[in-house]
Amino acid sequence: MPNPWDVGSARLLASLGFEALATTSAGFAWSLGRLDQRVTRDELVAHVGELTAAIDLPLNVDSEHCFPGEPGGVAETVAQLAAAGAAGCSIEDYDPVNDRIEELDVAVERVAAAAVAAHELPEPMVLTGRAENHLRGVQDLDDTIRRLVAYRDAGADAVYAPGLTDLGQIGALVRAVEIPVNVLVLPGGPTVAELAPVGVRRISTGSLLAAAAYAALVEEAERLQTDGAAPATSDLVSRKALAAAFGAETAPTREPPASG
Repeated sequence: MPNPWDVGSARLLASLGFEALATTSAGFAWSLGRLDQRVTRDELVAHVGELTAAIDLPLNVDSEHCFPGEPGGVAETVAQLAAAGAAGCSIEDYDPVNDRIEELDVAVERVAAAAVAAHELPEPMVLTGRAENHLRGVQDLDDTIRRLVAYRDAGADAVYAPGLTDLGQIGALVRAVEIPVNVLVLPGGPTVAELAPVGVRRISTGSLLAAAAYAALVEEAERLQTDGAAPATSDLVSRKALAAAFGAETAPTREPPASG
């Protein structure tokens, strides 16, 4: 379940045959010229609407902590994401305002509110409960498992502990929670082929694809400044891939100049 950050990247990924996609809070924020955790609820909902209108695939939403301080709180966030076409969303236990992991009772209460809102919809959404320990420097697997079990019991359909890379720890988590587990694939971490045998049901890429795309942009722009050289042809996305993603029927009969 790779993570696009705009309509173009969503349509490219959809054209490659993936069965579902997910948003990335960081990647979307970067596309607006901001850092992660700086996007408003209205902006996220509009973003989700644009993506779901552009692709014919289920879309899971990285909805951060589901904006509990906004009008209507967590439940209203879930309702708005559903109205925008989301098939699922996640709720994490990191508080960006105070830069800390939420107390467990507060986090559980919010997961429960999100679960009720997601499951009472005419077309229920899949709710993923996220424990952010391992992205925030808290390397406490026991606490992560305790949190994810509590989120499961509060109504989460799946759970997620981004940042875990040890296959043994991931397997222990899968066995403990007994519901589908999402894993963030990371450089140096287990591959999809290694995760499947320990019971992982879903993988995502978070902001990694967006980061790779932006890295390529910065690298080539800096090379242009220093060497005055354009990117190598082998580093460019193919016209065939673009036509497949964006609609071959709209492609001109004659190729435009390279500068176009």
